Amino acid sequence: MLIEKVYFAIDMSQSIVLFGPPGAGKGTQADAIVEATGKPQVSTGDMLRAALAAGTTLGLEAKKYMEAGELVPDDIIIGLIEERMQQDDASEGVLFDGFPRTIPQAEALAEIAEVSLVISIEVPDDAIVGRIVGRRMDPDTGDIYHVTFKPAPAEIAARLIQRKDDNEEAVRTRLTAYHNQTSPLAKWYEEKGLLATVNGNQAMADVGAEISAVLN
Repeated sequence: MLIEKVYFAIDMSQSIVLFGPPGAGKGTQADAIVEATGKPQVSTGDMLRAALAAGTTLGLEAKKYMEAGELVPDDIIIGLIEERMQQDDASEGVLFDGFPRTIPQAEALAEIAEVSLVISIEVPDDAIVGRIVGRRMDPDTGDIYHVTFKPAPAEIAARLIQRKDDNEEAVRTRLTAYHNQTSPLAKWYEEKGLLATVNGNQAMADVGAEISAVLN
């Protein structure tokens, strides 16, 4: 599968959004995009942890929701992003990893950051299920293996565990939520001429090559 032709001009002084389903390999590709563009990677999880550690006003507000087991409201997340965009290393834009997830979040983001490119890594659901359900973790080291793609050495195989949420039912529930949120978001960005789709159902190096072609 070839990447779609991108007919818009990419302004590399602006921000990039990267999204894809769980297990699509966003982490690996985000690292490569950061290296290629020099843009810092921004994720909501990292920002929340930093704000909590620093005891900022927004961090303390977020803490109330997190301790109650509730989602942190969008206005707090957007506030954290706005603060992050004011830091020196964000002057030439950032790489948003996994955010926004909904159209309201994208609309709010557009008020505080200029996005010139949205990269969607697309992988069929059955392939995602196979990737995640086959994962195994070494509880001693935290290393991740896969029963098919990355078997563990024989000497440690017996101690590997499968995480509770790495079962098919849980994965398909997460995928349903992802599609419900992201399909409208992808169309929203596509209508603005910003969306580039990449085939994530291939070797990581080939996915990276497609993304490089979009960036270049």
